[in-house]
Amino acid sequence: MKPQDIQDLKQLIEFLKQYQVAEFDLDRGDLKIRLKFHAQESPAAGLSDLARLLQQAPQAAAAPAQNPPAAAPTEPAAAPAEELHIVKSPIVGTFYSSPSPGAASFVSPGDHVEKGQVICIVEAMKLMNEIESDAAGEMVKCFVTNGQAIEFGQPLFAIRPA
Repeated sequence: MKPQDIQDLKQLIEFLKQYQVAEFDLDRGDLKIRLKFHAQESPAAGLSDLARLLQQAPQAAAAPAQNPPAAAPTEPAAAPAEELHIVKSPIVGTFYSSPSPGAASFVSPGDHVEKGQVICIVEAMKLMNEIESDAAGEMVKCFVTNGQAIEFGQPLFAIRPA
């Protein structure tokens, strides 16, 4: 590859990251490029995080203006990334989190799911396909929204195995 081609490739990668494109394929004659990015999962904020933030807010507002801010306490070393099971879409279609409009969702973050339990519906060609969990554990995160068009292999849920 020429230096300009390498620079163009770097710009393309930055563009794809900026717009959170998960996969990209380019095929031009002898040149074939396939880029695949894995989304970085951040843990969902919980009630304890909200309580901590609310507790800190009044203290920050009451601090005298003339004192320089104190150095932030050092955080303990980050725990190793936990292994989450990712449930991916087996088909292309439209994601639905509940059995019908206005009904409660099949699952929500924090729920315990069993292997084989229906966790969503994917509509494809006017057929409603029930998607079952392929692992048992605690539902941690849903990556898609109700009514969103989804692709084959797209991550739908993260489950902390039991």
